[in-house]
Amino acid sequence: MSRLSIVAYTVGSLFFLVSCSFAIFYGYKVITHHLPEEERVVKKYNYHLVLVPEELDNEYWKLVEEGAKAAAKNYDVLLEYAGPKQSNLDDHLKTIEMSAAAKVDGIMTQGLSDNQFIPLINKVVEKGIPVITVDTDAANSRRQAYIGTDNYYSGFLAGKALVKDTNGKANVAIITGSFTRNHQIQRVQGFKDAVQAEKGIHIIALEESEISRVKAAEKANQIIQEHPEVNAFFGTSALDGIEIAHVVEKYKKQNLIYIIGFDTLPETIKYIRRGTIKATVVQEPYEMGYGAVEMMINIIEGKKVPPIVHTNTRIIRVEDLPVSGMGVK
Repeated sequence: MSRLSIVAYTVGSLFFLVSCSFAIFYGYKVITHHLPEEERVVKKYNYHLVLVPEELDNEYWKLVEEGAKAAAKNYDVLLEYAGPKQSNLDDHLKTIEMSAAAKVDGIMTQGLSDNQFIPLINKVVEKGIPVITVDTDAANSRRQAYIGTDNYYSGFLAGKALVKDTNGKANVAIITGSFTRNHQIQRVQGFKDAVQAEKGIHIIALEESEISRVKAAEKANQIIQEHPEVNAFFGTSALDGIEIAHVVEKYKKQNLIYIIGFDTLPETIKYIRRGTIKATVVQEPYEMGYGAVEMMINIIEGKKVPPIVHTNTRIIRVEDLPVSGMGVK
């Protein structure tokens, strides 16, 4: 290789190295300029609470969650809303067990069935984790407090409303969410006690919907076919009244069959406005959720709380609805 070639090769190599250096340098600057610095901000909460509903996708329980979230935000509490997507007792119990194992500061749940829930609630409380029952009580457990509807009284109100609206003459079918869950049992019993003295009121059938739209519709359809004398229905869960109304309209009997339902979901209000559902029992799910979080904080902080707080329950009919809009306050 000639001397000139060596010089040219050396200069070319230097130029290449310098160019690569600049490219790497500026490339690094560009890349690092566009990569945000990693910031890990861990928010500190006062307490970690869990709300376990009967089923996550239930519109009624979403209102309970809404109230609980509002209180959690106001009191700087981390709130988890966890449970079965659809009503499932085993999954519900497992969620409570997992929450206790995670050593949360408090658990808010239903007391759906005494046989399963009382031993578990007692076990959780023994571990030092307070438990509040919401919507459905487990009164014989060691839970610290209950907030929600007086379910016996709500069923009693429904019975008295039916007596009034039918002038004490009706052949009634009841569709209840469950034969084994405390709040459904209490609502049925309250209703029965309210109509017991009425000679013109006869309970013809009592069926279980398993907190399922499909089952509620099946049972309503079955009752209409097997008991043509039935001219009144009581649905004890939010979905029961809606599906009874759906089936009654299918048979075009909305002017012949009286329906009283439970809760004020948008579909329930729609059927009341149309005259298919004549009345419904109003609960206060938002207030239950909000109040449960407040009560739990007080318990954790060693403050005294009442063992039972019954939220408001009343009957509404079409004349009680606002002129416009779907909400009921």
